[in-house]
Amino acid sequence: MPNWNLIGAMVLPNVGGWGGALTMAGQVKKADGKAWYETIKRPSWNPPNWVFGPAWTALYTGMGYASYMVYEECGGFTEKSVLPLALYGGQLVINWTWTPVFFKMHKIGLALIHMLALDVAATACAISFYKVNPDTVYFMTPYLCWLAFATCLNHAIWDLNKDDKTD
Repeated sequence: MPNWNLIGAMVLPNVGGWGGALTMAGQVKKADGKAWYETIKRPSWNPPNWVFGPAWTALYTGMGYASYMVYEECGGFTEKSVLPLALYGGQLVINWTWTPVFFKMHKIGLALIHMLALDVAATACAISFYKVNPDTVYFMTPYLCWLAFATCLNHAIWDLNKDDKTD
């Protein structure tokens, strides 16, 4: 019999990520090469666009599994799980809403502030998860490392484009 709690925990963060990705339509790549993301200045170390989808899928699935570990360790939605799972939900919302701010609204500076808030929220979530189950570190650490990289990338893109009228 399938473990629907586990499946749901791993699919939920991806659903939000896919929803955010819809706001990227036409912003990252166009046949004519004039998609917004193709026209802005990016650092030389900017990864190829195809890297982001698989990376975020793996990261969302991993953090979803970590949330399941906390849920199980606490015996479900209990008094003990309220804080870590609320922090998880909060950081997910911040994570999901970064994409439309950056790609749809073209607010690179606001997206950077958004990303810094996400860094704080995700770190608080990871610490709270660790306190419940130290093994969650194996799933949250890659996410925190990617966020650090994404923050640096967002900052570099903002710095390269801050004098443009788009932000």
